[in-house]
Amino acid sequence: MITEKQLAGMIDHTNLKAFATDADMKNLCDEAVRYGFAMVAINSGQSRRCSENLRGTGIHTGAAIGFPLGQQSIETKVFETEDSIRNGANEIDYVINITELKEKNYEYVEEEMRRIVETCHRCDITCKVIFENCYLTDEEKLKMCEIALKVRPDYIKTSTGFGTSGATLEDVRLMKKAVGDMIKVKAAGGIRTLDDALAFVEAGAERIGTSAGVRIIEEYRTRNSQ
Repeated sequence: MITEKQLAGMIDHTNLKAFATDADMKNLCDEAVRYGFAMVAINSGQSRRCSENLRGTGIHTGAAIGFPLGQQSIETKVFETEDSIRNGANEIDYVINITELKEKNYEYVEEEMRRIVETCHRCDITCKVIFENCYLTDEEKLKMCEIALKVRPDYIKTSTGFGTSGATLEDVRLMKKAVGDMIKVKAAGGIRTLDDALAFVEAGAERIGTSAGVRIIEEYRTRNSQ
């Protein structure tokens, strides 16, 4: 049985809304500290604000790069990564260029991944690669896993939460089977209940991206107090 602390430590507490205010970011960070979440997942422009709010807490600031469409150039994504790190981000979640994957331009996809992963790892920063599986075939998902095994990001991730659908158990199982213990898997998008979170952990996810982290932990407490 997973403990509350273990479950909370797998949650990336998320607010990626375009209209999030300073007060929203402060609340997000305060909740992350109160519940012991792994990190706050925020748009890159909020990196400095959140990293300052979280200084000394042990909770990470996770910047979303190329979000949510992934349609920037490699140089733009690398610059955004570097800028986020300079502003205090210590985890990076970037969106792949789906067009280049669809065009079977695998060298481009690998170069993009390698450049961003190397940028992160030079600074001892965790790097997660967002596939956005709702737009991919199983063949394309497996090709991304193959490229990831060559480059070695820390995590591969199912979704942005802004696509046509979010994480599925089938995708997490597919990704986990493909990469084994070499790379971790993050599930994100549509995970809103304790049962959802536990099912994705059982399927092989080691991080859960959700804006419902507080609800999930409160559900855990209620269920385990009965």
